[in-house]
Amino acid sequence: MSWNAVTPHRARLGEGPFWDEQGQALYWVDIIGQQALRLKDGQLHTWQLPEPVSAFIPCASGDALVTLSSGVYRLDLDSAPRDPRLTLLCVADPQPGNRANEARCDAQGRLWLGTMQNNIGAHGEDLPVLQRSGGLFRVDADGQVTPLLQGLGIPNTLLWNDAATHVHFGDSLDGTLYRHAITDDGQLEPAQVWFGPHSRGGPDGSAMDAEGYIWNARWDGSCLLRLTPGGEVDRVIELPVSRPTSCVFAGPDLKTLYITSAASPLNHPLDGAVLAIEVDVPGKICHRFAG
Repeated sequence: MSWNAVTPHRARLGEGPFWDEQGQALYWVDIIGQQALRLKDGQLHTWQLPEPVSAFIPCASGDALVTLSSGVYRLDLDSAPRDPRLTLLCVADPQPGNRANEARCDAQGRLWLGTMQNNIGAHGEDLPVLQRSGGLFRVDADGQVTPLLQGLGIPNTLLWNDAATHVHFGDSLDGTLYRHAITDDGQLEPAQVWFGPHSRGGPDGSAMDAEGYIWNARWDGSCLLRLTPGGEVDRVIELPVSRPTSCVFAGPDLKTLYITSAASPLNHPLDGAVLAIEVDVPGKICHRFAG
């Protein structure tokens, strides 16, 4: 496969790629750089935020959500890049010392947000994750919050099957991707191990293709793993970055795969870039927040 970096921008911790099919635009974040980024019609737009941001998701109402350390906010996309207008929607996780991490919307447009112990210092340096203080929360269109899981280390990957009877959810502290059955009342059954630790790095964010296969970014593994619905390795996609963090299917035919990445001590030239590769199977669409 051949790849290219879609912009000259290099993130310290690129994450959360979202493809907005309606607007044909790519959204992502630099968590440590505190930036929300959008690439639309070849133009890069960047909003500088006051806190680390883990996700940037457009809303049905026309603005976007950003998940900051202090809460989930609406961002006015017409506001100035250096003076973004933010409105608090909710505080999903009231636990002091936690920050937002993985966040995706389900087919109903509800935000699922995984949180973790803050591991970013005042100057962007890494802090050790010493406790499982994180949780998983669901946020409805009106801002109502439903707790789903607690005791999480580093939540990553949120993907649902078409029938919405199961969710794939990972904890990078365990090196494991899990599967939870979703009950009739919207709660989660206990975790089942779906894909355990692997020699090619730790599990980070993922995307699901139209065949139900999961493409999982491998932190410190320089690759994606394409995993079968049964949790077996179908193929390894080698990448020119040390720390791929997540991916999303994009483009008019959903056959362009965008991959976010982070800086690393190895200082590879493309570390921190968003890469684009063309793939042979289309992916599933991303869902806007319903509010």
